[in-house]
Amino acid sequence: MAGVLRASRGPALPVRPFCQARAPAVVRIAAPAGGGGGTYDGRVTQAETTPRTGKRVLLAKPRGYCAGVDRAVQTVEEALKLYGAPIYVRKQIVHNKHVVRTLEAKGAVFVEENEEVPEGATVIFSAHGVAPEVYEQARERSLKAIDATCPLVTKVHQEAKRFAAEDYDILLIGHEGHEEVIGTAGEAPAHIQLVDGPDGVDKITVRDPNKVVWLSQTTLSVDETMETVARLKSRLPLLQSPPSDDICYATSNRQHVVKEIAPECDVVIVVGSRNSSNSVRLVEVALDAGARTGHLVDFAHEIDDAWLVGAATVGLTSGASVPDELVQEVLAHLAARGFTDVDEVVTANERLTFSLPQELKRDMKAAAARG
Repeated sequence: MAGVLRASRGPALPVRPFCQARAPAVVRIAAPAGGGGGTYDGRVTQAETTPRTGKRVLLAKPRGYCAGVDRAVQTVEEALKLYGAPIYVRKQIVHNKHVVRTLEAKGAVFVEENEEVPEGATVIFSAHGVAPEVYEQARERSLKAIDATCPLVTKVHQEAKRFAAEDYDILLIGHEGHEEVIGTAGEAPAHIQLVDGPDGVDKITVRDPNKVVWLSQTTLSVDETMETVARLKSRLPLLQSPPSDDICYATSNRQHVVKEIAPECDVVIVVGSRNSSNSVRLVEVALDAGARTGHLVDFAHEIDDAWLVGAATVGLTSGASVPDELVQEVLAHLAARGFTDVDEVVTANERLTFSLPQELKRDMKAAAARG
């Protein structure tokens, strides 16, 4: 990675990673005292005073929570504070075991469908979005519904409704059965066909090749999606694209930094759950970009020491629904096995935030006014 900044051991400084246009920034992070146990404290040090061990971790940034996930998790936490337990959540609020277990311990009850929620109770819809019929089911059961759908997913829903109203055939690129795809397809089922990757292109049929548009799930592999679009355009030269990128900024950013570090890595470890589309994609991207091996784990204890035998460089990142505490635990786990040199590779700084759902904010404001 030519042209990068390396900050090394020395007096502790604030962490201020930055972004360069063509090359990632790299900062050196101090290992936990004692070389194992605990978590990293985020210190960046400068002026080399101790030799490197020869075993290093390339820590990707951006990683972990995106704005949509942060909003969804905070929605459940604030609802529990405001209304009290139990708060029902349709589907997993985000696709991460640790997050779901943590919220369950606080009083959240995760259900598959609205019919499992007692009439008149509060239900939160997950970050992945729902079809219109789910809202109707909630009204029929007099449920107080709070919509925690990621605003970037909502954008795709709005695009689907707009193009369906204009009588377009809509080719939705995504994974069959994924909750986000089900929700988006539910907006215009008569107009939407699923294209599950490049191999699905030959199965599509359209009414008018002059009125076709593609949309996509927000958590796909950028490269595979572009390959799918290229194949679609070879069949449908007048295929239209969405007004703006459907693959979300966080998915793109996390894949980009993994591409930067993967060629130098003997092993890439992605922290994330197996039902997390964006986490699974990160492993695929790492392997495609040149990592020798790649593995997906929920927790540090799932790391097999055999993966590290003979490895000099381990790449580490996490999916968009993963709290950073899980990454810190992996860093401590690796440090205990000799990987005490940690370089954080920074390709972007994310500052986007989303406000809480309006229905929740309204009730929070009313509660605050009552004192």
